[in-house]
Amino acid sequence: MSSRSEFVTAIRSNAGLFGVELSSETIEQLADHFELIVEHDPVLHLVAPCPPEEMATRHFLESLTMLKHLPPGTRFADVGSGGGFPAIPCLIARKDLVSVVIESKAKKAGFLSLVADRCGLRDRVEIVPKQFAEHRRPDVSYISCRALDGFLDKLPRLLKWAGPAKPLFFGGNSLREALEKNKVAFSEELMPLSDQRFLFYGR
Repeated sequence: MSSRSEFVTAIRSNAGLFGVELSSETIEQLADHFELIVEHDPVLHLVAPCPPEEMATRHFLESLTMLKHLPPGTRFADVGSGGGFPAIPCLIARKDLVSVVIESKAKKAGFLSLVADRCGLRDRVEIVPKQFAEHRRPDVSYISCRALDGFLDKLPRLLKWAGPAKPLFFGGNSLREALEKNKVAFSEELMPLSDQRFLFYGR
C-alpha cells in the first residue's frame, strides 16, 4: 500500500473519532497536501517525521477539530503555519472559510503558496511571509496557532497583537498554565488519541 493510500485509509477510519465528516473530494485534497509535505519535508522540516497514519490523525484530523468553533463565513489568521496546520486542512474542508496565513520563514511560506495552488485555495488564502509582530493584525475574528517557534515566550505579544480576535490555540499543559497566567478566558478540548494535547479556545 502506498503512503497516500495509508493516509487516506487513516483519514477515513478516524474522521468520526475526531467529529468531522469529509467528502471523498475533500479527502483527496487532504492527500494532495500530505504528498506535498512528504515531498518537501526532507529539506524544509515541515513536521517531525512520522508514519502516514500518525500524520493523518495528529496533524490533519487534529487541525480539523477547530472547524466546530468557526461560524460560517469566518475569516481567521493562522500564525506560524509551518506545513500548513491548522489552516490548510480547515480551508480544504470548508469552502466558506478565508484565512491569512502568517509564516515568517520564506521557504516555508513558498511551500504554503505551492499548497494553495495545488489544492485550489488561492482565492481564499493570503500568505504573509513575516513575523506576526511585523504585520498589522488583519480583519479577522479568530487567531489560530499550533506550532509557533517559542510559542510560550511569544504568547503575551501574540495575545496583544490578536486584540479582540478569539484564540484557537493547540498545545499541552504548559500552554494552559500560560493562558491562565495571562488571564485569558478559555475552554479546552482534549484531542482524540491523546492525553496531553488540547485545543484551547477563547470564550
